[in-house]
Amino acid sequence: MTIMIVGIDLGKNSCSIAGLDETGRVVLRRRMQPKSIPGFAAKLPPCVFAMEACCGAHHLGRLLTENGHEIRLMSPEYVRPYVKAQKNDDRDAEAIAEAATRPTMRFVELKAQEQLDVQSLHRVRSRLVRARTTLINQMRAILLERGTIIPQGRRQFEKAFEALLADAGFMAGNRVRRLLLELRKEWIDLDRRIDALDQEFLALARKDATTRRLTSIPGIGALNATALVAAVGDASSFDKARDLGAWLGIVPRQYSTGGKPRLLGISKRGNKYLRTLLIHGARAALPSLARSQTALGAWLRGLLTRRHRNTVVVALANKLARIAWATLRRGVTFQPSLAAIPAG
Repeated sequence: MTIMIVGIDLGKNSCSIAGLDETGRVVLRRRMQPKSIPGFAAKLPPCVFAMEACCGAHHLGRLLTENGHEIRLMSPEYVRPYVKAQKNDDRDAEAIAEAATRPTMRFVELKAQEQLDVQSLHRVRSRLVRARTTLINQMRAILLERGTIIPQGRRQFEKAFEALLADAGFMAGNRVRRLLLELRKEWIDLDRRIDALDQEFLALARKDATTRRLTSIPGIGALNATALVAAVGDASSFDKARDLGAWLGIVPRQYSTGGKPRLLGISKRGNKYLRTLLIHGARAALPSLARSQTALGAWLRGLLTRRHRNTVVVALANKLARIAWATLRRGVTFQPSLAAIPAG
């Protein structure tokens, strides 16, 4: 029995394994605990281990690499079409192994532990930001029930709320005033924790050469740079710059048939958090870039005359992602090129 590809359907307590030979026939089916897989793999000659790119796959992939095996990680949406008939764990493992044999399959790069650690920090920060937004919306609703309307925006709300609390007669002796004070303390604690993570990202960006090169790109700061490196590494899994933009979901979605191309809104595929950071960075950098006498500035000024501002922001985010790809692949610092000055 010669096993060429092993597909693993990962689970917290039980994993299903399917082994294929050189003809693609299933020659092995087994179910075991995740901690038993490295020992099982050590008994096999070097082969391909395929998994879905989910929680725990990168850690297991690094353990299997130490035994000389090749690791192929895939997005679950690319594996789903290979599941035959009724879904179960054994058929999922078989589908994973079969999908890994396809020459056109797109694989996910195996991440280092440092990348996963930075991603964990970003996910915690994202959760804290969501919690702060939920808290502010709740405070806004409490005040609205008492006829106090405050303009939109976190900073606007913070200033107006502090002014209300400074008024000793505002809901004096009311239980709701004490409740708002408790919520304000919770808000301050969330701000402190978010600021601490931001300072940590800033320190990471300063000491790493790759992230320092990324921060030379307008609209990409320490937060964007560390998230990019954590998600794509050196971008070697993307052959072209446009592939990174497509993976981030900031390119038009296609619905074409009969040779008639039809482009819709952005596809919103891939990493939602990273796409959000890039769009926010592009929105912040757009005013200064549009005024600059560079090729990028000239392109933005022409685009602003033809398209809505929000469309230009997304187009700029896509442009920044492509510049980031070139910076990661070539290991160079971004240098803006001057726009051509018309004669006369």
